[in-house]
Amino acid sequence: MDAQKRSPLHPIIAVLTSLKLTVTCLVFSMILIFVGTLAQVEYGINQVLDMYFRSFVAIWRVPGTIVHVPLPGGFTIGTVLMLNLLASFCFRFRFIWRKGGILLIHLGLITLLLGELFTALYSRESAMRLTEGQTKNYSEAYRETELAIIDRGDPSVDKVFTIPESLLAPGSIHQTPQIPVRVEIRGYFANAAIFNRSGQTPPPDAILATEGAGSAYFAREARRATKENERDLPVAWVELFGPAGSLGIWMVSAGFTEAQSFTFEGRPYTIELRLRRYYKDFSIKLLDFRHDVYPGTTKARNFSSLVRLNDGNRQEDREVLIYMNHPLRYAGLTFFQQGFEGDRATILQVVSNPSRHLPYISCVIVGLGLLLQFGLSLREFLARRSATARTSTQP
Repeated sequence: MDAQKRSPLHPIIAVLTSLKLTVTCLVFSMILIFVGTLAQVEYGINQVLDMYFRSFVAIWRVPGTIVHVPLPGGFTIGTVLMLNLLASFCFRFRFIWRKGGILLIHLGLITLLLGELFTALYSRESAMRLTEGQTKNYSEAYRETELAIIDRGDPSVDKVFTIPESLLAPGSIHQTPQIPVRVEIRGYFANAAIFNRSGQTPPPDAILATEGAGSAYFAREARRATKENERDLPVAWVELFGPAGSLGIWMVSAGFTEAQSFTFEGRPYTIELRLRRYYKDFSIKLLDFRHDVYPGTTKARNFSSLVRLNDGNRQEDREVLIYMNHPLRYAGLTFFQQGFEGDRATILQVVSNPSRHLPYISCVIVGLGLLLQFGLSLREFLARRSATARTSTQP
């Protein structure tokens, strides 16, 4: 203890191991949960997660006012609580058998915090929409988009060049050996309202396309969607350049149902703004979709998808039935039966979460710690009571 007091790090260690710091983190956690719950009235779950629980600083707007209150975000609270647990684990508790249960409890809590951190950083959710008879080897993000330019000159394989939404900044330039054109982003709206040029006059500052189907439209920027059942309609204006100069400006949007075509040096290409795709090294084919309802009602009783999983690299070719609470787990991915469209189309939720087992491991460790600590305390209590009883019976 004297050596620790003489150490210049002692004040820092004293703060990190303080029980007051633990209580402070727990209080801020409860406040964050409370304001995050209130925020769901205005925002969807995904937005609330990003704004409050997966950020270092959360800005809470008091309902009905213009007052904004800064709060420590979930990452900040989790980081401080993690340091508090680690410091207490290393400096406050002695590694003795009597404290074995408490040490296991702390280890379990640390594992739980690490699990949430890894989930926030590395988990990914997407969707695979299939109609009966359709085969896909990719899933699509729910909200993220990408600009895709595809060389369709080879009938056996397409060459795809994609630019993620985060890089579609106006003025940015992109070029790759895959596509022999230079791509310049003239404008980008994360959410927009699209209007037909024949019905309205574009504003003076509007960017207008000169090529493709988008040349018949213009767009105005709109407020980002915040509700869970709302979706943004992103729009981008892309100018393509070849060795001889500009090929024109294309207006692309996730709202367009088909990709726009153009020809360069005698080869056919398409350009589109689409939901971001995550390609797999295997394919899923929907063989049959069933939507069962309770007799006399339209309430869903069960819906299921019979699919064929084909993976030539792993020599896998089998049929799998996916239904509620019975997902397909394969290659580190989990395919859940999420929804459906009509009677012949299914929507599978595809989840990739490398740390999905950590919460279960944490619960097991904490449970073992509680049982061990309770057992040790019970044994000490019984030993003391036995010693007291022997003392009281002695003459």
